[in-house]
Amino acid sequence: MRIFLLASLAIVFSLASILKAQDFPSPPQTMVPTANNKPSILLNVGIDQKLGAVLPLDLMFNDEQGHAVRLGDELNHRPVVLVLVYYDCPMLCTMVLNDLLRTMRSMPETVGKDFDVITVSFDPRDTPQLATLKKKTYLAQYNRPGAAAGWHFLTGQQASITALTSAVGFRYVWDPKFQVYAHASGIMVVTPDGKLSRYFFGIDYDPKDLRVALDEASGGHVGGLTDSILLYCFCYDPATGKYGLAISRLLKAGGVLTVLGLGSFVLLSLRRERASIPNT
Repeated sequence: MRIFLLASLAIVFSLASILKAQDFPSPPQTMVPTANNKPSILLNVGIDQKLGAVLPLDLMFNDEQGHAVRLGDELNHRPVVLVLVYYDCPMLCTMVLNDLLRTMRSMPETVGKDFDVITVSFDPRDTPQLATLKKKTYLAQYNRPGAAAGWHFLTGQQASITALTSAVGFRYVWDPKFQVYAHASGIMVVTPDGKLSRYFFGIDYDPKDLRVALDEASGGHVGGLTDSILLYCFCYDPATGKYGLAISRLLKAGGVLTVLGLGSFVLLSLRRERASIPNT
């Protein structure tokens, strides 16, 4: 057992040395870092918190059946979780929707009864057919009665998309080289009358925090500013295997955490074995 543990420990430290010495490929040359160490494409990408601003409720979008709908008509006297994604996103948008789904499944409140979700694609090329597929997929996993009437997947024209994203402070750009959108991740909580009440950033939404935000929004309350730790979705080149800045950092962090976890386990096992040997 001791030999096995010592061998494992040696492997762990070898992996640590490899991770320390190895660097992930840099973003492609079109993503040249600027003075603030951020790729130039991300200078116009982010989420600005516009708490208290009222959504442009007269904007027109298309629902999953392709019917024209007024944004304000999707608010049904309940607080709303507003999600801006695009349905063909190869990376972060799916993670946003998946984590929101996980969060909502752990909450006693139900979509369509206690609050609504409005998912809007910011890609004008997305179609109602694609929105229908997304809705079916997530409703099947959510699996609660009445949710279909409260979880909307909308598409629209560029004019409506621009007006909505500008109103909520969602800034994104098109990357012509990789044919994807560079954008940040997050969701917003909206009051029943359409005011922005709270922002959540990243892809990990705490159920307790979201419940509190929805409860406050239901009474028309506008919350305070949230620490904006952003994750960016951009720049994965399948031909070269190169990742963008945010993704490479996540991979590095995951590798380091794995090594630390293995090292801690091996050291703890060694200490327990020594403690179990009686003194002579």
